Amino acid sequence: MRRAAANRGWSAGTVASPVPALHAPDPPSPLGMSWPAKRAHILYPVSVLTHLSLDELIADTEAEILRVIEHAEDQRTAALYDMVRYHLGLDPSAPARGKRLRPLLGLLAYESIAGDHRKALPGAAAVELGHNFSLVHDDIEDADVERRHRAALWTVVGVPQAINTGDTLFVLSRMALHRLTDLGFPDAKVLALTRLYDETCLALCEGQFLDIWTSEHGDEPISVELYFDMIGRKTAALIAASIKSGAMLATDDEHVIDAYHRFGWALGIAFQLNDDLLGIWGEEQSTGKEPSDLAKHKKTLPVLYALEHAGPEDRVRLATIIRGRTITFDEIESARAILERTGASDYTRAEAQRYRDQAITELERAGVMDGRAAERLREIIVSAISA
Repeated sequence: MRRAAANRGWSAGTVASPVPALHAPDPPSPLGMSWPAKRAHILYPVSVLTHLSLDELIADTEAEILRVIEHAEDQRTAALYDMVRYHLGLDPSAPARGKRLRPLLGLLAYESIAGDHRKALPGAAAVELGHNFSLVHDDIEDADVERRHRAALWTVVGVPQAINTGDTLFVLSRMALHRLTDLGFPDAKVLALTRLYDETCLALCEGQFLDIWTSEHGDEPISVELYFDMIGRKTAALIAASIKSGAMLATDDEHVIDAYHRFGWALGIAFQLNDDLLGIWGEEQSTGKEPSDLAKHKKTLPVLYALEHAGPEDRVRLATIIRGRTITFDEIESARAILERTGASDYTRAEAQRYRDQAITELERAGVMDGRAAERLREIIVSAISA
């Protein structure tokens, strides 16, 4: 079957935005909405992570993602790509979008070394598509019914179609990398990036295995050391790879590439630890999400630290609360008090700050920074890691 976008072609260097809409009638959507199969990008809502120049990078990334989708879809499978757009928040009904943090960091890394970000867009699209394949599967595995303030995909289309959509996102992410060849990058560099991408996806799966395993073995002690290993694979690996890929596209200097990778790794750990703090002590008004990690029985760093360092009475009380089927408001407050008594909040905050400062040090150590891009990277670090 001839693909709908096959005749458009992907000429080298083409990054035009927005993506034009089809003039054909919209196919029926299994999500109960009539969506155009092709559409222009929606303006990204201004948030703490964005200003006008960052919005441009995000819009270009989303246009590149839509281009990848359009190149793949045809009339018979249009409903599948509706599901892809729905999960990505690239449909007209989307009330909120992801921050696109990982591709944004990769583009800024490239821009800080080589200038104009547009040649790195296929890599940015691959990163975001790959991140989202894991989110579709995570929602199913964790039985989370909401993603970005609306129904998670599996609750709308069912588990089988959601699994297939996650698989589709994974394949699209690899296809996005192929366009780097069209933009003039050597085959050896594209192959190296593909290897980095595959190694990173494997780390994500390993991290998810550890996360599921620890949840299934709730009565077995989980060490702080194991937790850092898990978040290194599940969170830091993709952020580090996003930044490293931007550097790899911009230069062949291994010293610079390694410094950017270390920067991304430290930044990824800092992001997760900051989320751990917000998940227990954050304010919904400022974070946009309810601090509910205790209610969800999540064993994040503050909880694990407290279980290791609390006195016998507090340790038993906290373990009992975390293992309970339901947690009352009073129990949540009691657990918070135990965490604070044992210094868990101070420890987690100090670790988040330490990794944040390490990230900034590695960024400066690279020594090739374009001033404007460097400042934008620092803005993201400071604004996103509020510990």
